[in-house]
Amino acid sequence: MQIGIDLGGTKIEAIALDGATPVAARRRVATPHDYAGTLEALARFVAEIEAEAGRTGSVGVGIPGVVSHATELVKNANSTWLIGRPLRADLEARLSRPVRVANDANCFTLSEAIDGAGRGFEMVFGVILGTGVGGGIAIRRRIHEGPNQIAGEWGHNPLPWMTDEERASAPKCYCGKVGCVETFLSGPGFERDHALLSGARRSSRDIVRAAAAGDPHAVEALARYRDRLARALAVVINLLDPDAIVLGGGMSNLPDLPAAASAMAPPYVFSGTLLTRIVSNVHGDSSGVRGAAWLWPPHSDQADVPLDAPHPRP
Repeated sequence: MQIGIDLGGTKIEAIALDGATPVAARRRVATPHDYAGTLEALARFVAEIEAEAGRTGSVGVGIPGVVSHATELVKNANSTWLIGRPLRADLEARLSRPVRVANDANCFTLSEAIDGAGRGFEMVFGVILGTGVGGGIAIRRRIHEGPNQIAGEWGHNPLPWMTDEERASAPKCYCGKVGCVETFLSGPGFERDHALLSGARRSSRDIVRAAAAGDPHAVEALARYRDRLARALAVVINLLDPDAIVLGGGMSNLPDLPAAASAMAPPYVFSGTLLTRIVSNVHGDSSGVRGAAWLWPPHSDQADVPLDAPHPRP
């Protein structure tokens, strides 16, 4: 049995799988915004699932950051109470077993590469379009992290082929740079762009409804979002040339987004043809928690790890 836990900034979700089959009720709870409370919630989920299933299982956890290979401490986490904490070691001590921890976007990508929209493809790039913009790379059903553990972090590159207007209005990103892809393609970025056009603040859902009703500002905001996504993904294609790009996160539910990106990306791709498939995810908001469970493949041994081995320190 494989227990997967998705540790998000607002909720913690857990699932137990036997292969691809759920074997315990899916659980969800609000995330405690302190380290001790978060650790307790994780351990409690494992205990509850194992009591219901009547057996123990492997444990994989997806987090909004990574556990540094160099320090074994959490870094780059939106959930700031995790930063600098030995989450994996503390959870292993609580559970008396090894625990695998990976970035949540990598877990999403792994899930979709194994038995989702990226199934059967050699290289899959997973995209998270939500409150932030993240990504992950799976090669032959294995997560590729890279020596700095930032492979796939396309959201913190500048939006490519900016217009003069985009340069003039490019917002500052929380990472300290200006004009990051995340500042344009996140949910808040989409809402900000609509406000620049209309002077009115609306939620993403309200903008989509207004566009469907023919509101010109909402229609333009949606068209600009699709074009920016196509440009940003074209750079990913030029660098990685993946077989498939799987879109996930709340903003991936914008109308006709995969088809629009597929149609608009070719002029920016350094190729006469675009054979990369840009598709919606299969497992929705379950992909992250399923991918966390898949950090331990069914009946695996220690050699069968869906993560690249940690790179040696210089």
